[in-house]
Amino acid sequence: MSKVILRPYLPMDRECLESFELPEGQIEFSALPKDVLEQAIQDDERYPVVILYEQKIAGFFTLQEGPNIANFAINANAMLLQSFSIDYQHQGQGVAKGAMLQLPEFMKSQFPGRNEVVLSVNKRNKAAQAVYLSAGFRDNGRLIDGPIGPQHIYHLALV
Repeated sequence: MSKVILRPYLPMDRECLESFELPEGQIEFSALPKDVLEQAIQDDERYPVVILYEQKIAGFFTLQEGPNIANFAINANAMLLQSFSIDYQHQGQGVAKGAMLQLPEFMKSQFPGRNEVVLSVNKRNKAAQAVYLSAGFRDNGRLIDGPIGPQHIYHLALV
């Protein structure tokens, strides 16, 4: 059994997520859970997801559907992965890659009928690019303008 497990956010997770920390060099590339959690809870088209490592909360991301993801995906059955972060104390342990490797099974169980996950990653964020590509995401060469520079759009086909 994997040490990394994905599950939907539960209200009891909030306190732990609000204490997440990221190093200075990463904070520009991803939002902390405390900065996006409330919006994700309130929005019917966003789904907060918790990453567990050895049964402890180690990471977080959101999945989004609906018309607001059209800039990232033309596929109506795609979902957008955003705000991916691993708490600083859990970094360097394979949690990020483990979470992305668990993503296809999680999607099948939680969002049947979805056949693609897309995300944007800053062109300068080489560490995140390596994680996503090693977990099966593909770069089709498309760049969009992001808040802090060009962003690659990565695709993960769910088969």
